[in-house]
Amino acid sequence: MVQVKEYRIRNNCTLDEYKIAQLYAVAQMSLNETGSGEGVEVVKNEPYDNEKGKGQYTFKIYHCASRVPAAIRAIMPKDALILHEEAWNGYPHCKTVTTSPWMKDNFKIITESMHLPDRGDTENALSADAEVLNQREIVYLDVSNDDEIKAAYKKEEDPKLYKSTKTGRGPLVGDWAKECDPVMTCYKLVTVEFKWWPFQSIVEPIIVSWMRKAMLMLHRQLFCDTDKWCDMTIDQLRALEDETQNKLADKRHQESTTQTNFD
Repeated sequence: MVQVKEYRIRNNCTLDEYKIAQLYAVAQMSLNETGSGEGVEVVKNEPYDNEKGKGQYTFKIYHCASRVPAAIRAIMPKDALILHEEAWNGYPHCKTVTTSPWMKDNFKIITESMHLPDRGDTENALSADAEVLNQREIVYLDVSNDDEIKAAYKKEEDPKLYKSTKTGRGPLVGDWAKECDPVMTCYKLVTVEFKWWPFQSIVEPIIVSWMRKAMLMLHRQLFCDTDKWCDMTIDQLRALEDETQNKLADKRHQESTTQTNFD
């Protein structure tokens, strides 16, 4: 059965700031999760302008044999754990499609994102049709809640402890999502399809849980890096991405010391 979740992630930043913050956080997480022959390989990172609109297109290959939950590693061959990700970032709307060359049409994760200057109360931010709305489960992710990521907890990435020197934001405690200013919400409509009997009912929920933890950790790091990205321009960010792409190519052949525990 296809899994459909709509994650709503509120952030203590403006809509314009999040465009930079998200890209910065993705670059940093890619570096952290790369090493020992695994991690992120950036194949393309280039502008697009076509009938779908314009923005930034990326094509990445994820070598993640030891970076997925143990339950998946136990049943999947190593070749199936090489994933291809295509992303079209036409902010504030973004779309990401993740596939497995080994599984072909039997595996797909589609993530559509919309970013709005609200507190997560827009009913249908992605303009989904009635069938999807009937299937979806709405899930609010609170970046200050570390109950779900205890095995991967890092004190320096705890929004309950962090206070930005440059902006004065934080710590995120109490009803921060209802009270903070500025605020914006990242709406992510995630569809997971894994067609491999008899493992489908086992693997799909594991993938959903893994993605949920990854999104939570990314946004925790994003907030706690506020002072690093808050003054950046998009040109500086693109230069950082180019630098990161070169570092990733070297780092995949080095021993990893920062791998995150997703189990």
